[in-house]
Amino acid sequence: MNSVIIREITSKDNREVARVIRKVLEDMGVPKVGTAYADKALDCMSETYSREGACYFVLEVDGHVLGGAGIAQLDNFDGNVCELQKMYFLDQVRGKGWGRKMMEVCLSKAKELGYDQCYLETMPYMEDAQKLYKKVGFQYIDAPLGDTGHYSCPVWMLKKL
Repeated sequence: MNSVIIREITSKDNREVARVIRKVLEDMGVPKVGTAYADKALDCMSETYSREGACYFVLEVDGHVLGGAGIAQLDNFDGNVCELQKMYFLDQVRGKGWGRKMMEVCLSKAKELGYDQCYLETMPYMEDAQKLYKKVGFQYIDAPLGDTGHYSCPVWMLKKL
C-alpha cells in the first residue's frame, strides 16, 4: 500500500463503492433483505450523501476504493442524532487501523455538522466492528432509534458527541 487516503466520495466512485459494500455483505453472510444490501442508495452513493447534514468518505488505496463510511441524519427520528452508515472495508484493509481512522473522520464531521449523538446498527456476529465501536465510545442500547429500514440488524449502539 503506497498511497492511502480518506476523502469524500465523488460520483466516479459510485460503482466501486456499491461493489465493495455488496462484496463485504456477501462475504459476511448478511441477509440481502432488511440490511444495507437492499438499499437503493448503494448505486448512487455520492448523490445520496450530497444532501445537507450528510457526508460519505471512501478509503482509497493506490487509486482503488477499498472501503468507506458515512454519516447522515437518522431517518424518522425527532432529535439531533446522526447515523453512522455503510461502514465496510474489504479484507485486505481490515485490521490495519483504517476503520478507527475512518470512524474518527466521520465522528469529527458529525460534530462539525452539529449533531449531538451518533447511532448505528449492526449484526451480532460483526464482533470486530463492535469492539471498535465500543473503543470509540459507543454503548449498546435496548431498542432501535428511528426507522432505518434495516430490520434485520438487531444490535443498536449510541454515542454522545
